[in-house]
Amino acid sequence: MAEPRRRTRKRSSGLADAFVARRHQLRLTQAELALLAGVGRSTVQALEGGKDSVQLDGAVAVADALGCEISLVTRTGMIVPPLDSP
Repeated sequence: MAEPRRRTRKRSSGLADAFVARRHQLRLTQAELALLAGVGRSTVQALEGGKDSVQLDGAVAVADALGCEISLVTRTGMIVPPLDSP
């Protein structure tokens, strides 16, 4: 008899872990967060699961619903300001 297939869990990214931690801090379910962000639950699942490719607008919407923002940081740790900033 063949062995059952086991799903191997990918190691999640720091971003994924941060999304999960913040959602738990706010005591939200994935479905509630998706509703607040105006995205599908599958978007929240993809972000929290560390999926390799997700839509940036979905990630930004989820971050916003969590009271966070996504920013660019150089490898040396400097925050890159948005283009509309002085």
